[in-house]
Amino acid sequence: MSRRLPASEFLDRPWRIHEFLDGFEVEDVWAVNATGTPEEFPRMVGLVTAVDTDESSSRAVRLLFAARWKIGEWLGWDDEDDGLGQRVPSLRATLPDELAGTVDPGRFRSLPFTPLYELPDEFAAEIANKTMHGVMHLGAVPAESGRVTVRMTVLVKTNGLFGRAYMAAIRPFRYAIVYPAMFRDVERRWASAQRV
Repeated sequence: MSRRLPASEFLDRPWRIHEFLDGFEVEDVWAVNATGTPEEFPRMVGLVTAVDTDESSSRAVRLLFAARWKIGEWLGWDDEDDGLGQRVPSLRATLPDELAGTVDPGRFRSLPFTPLYELPDEFAAEIANKTMHGVMHLGAVPAESGRVTVRMTVLVKTNGLFGRAYMAAIRPFRYAIVYPAMFRDVERRWASAQRV
């Protein structure tokens, strides 16, 4: 079963993403209950990045996201001029040559993230809107018998008092509804793929 972890589980590991996170704070760290060989990590990343909230097995998640997108539309939270390259510069501009071009830009089908880079043990993508500039990081962490498991970390740079209030307001929904349902779907699909 997936579970929330302390920030140190992300901060104490030598991820490349640390080089690009000036001003970002750790919002969430989660252990995903999906283990495989190190070579299978890209497939694990694929399962997480293919998450479609419109198709969640949880009706509550579908309703929450539908409400969030509608409210964001009404209040202009997700307008283009508040996104990457507009309100905030993309972290892609800070990537060194060896990371640039390492990720398929079509990685996300339905979530509003822009991939940053993909390594054999690490994946990162970013998002920006009126509330915050965020990064989702997936990392391969050693497990038993030479296998790896996935850690998902969300990092944010909030947009003033409004952004901090927004992130605080949605935290209970993320912890109690969104992440548990999302990871259940990912873990179920991973277990199914392992049986094939």
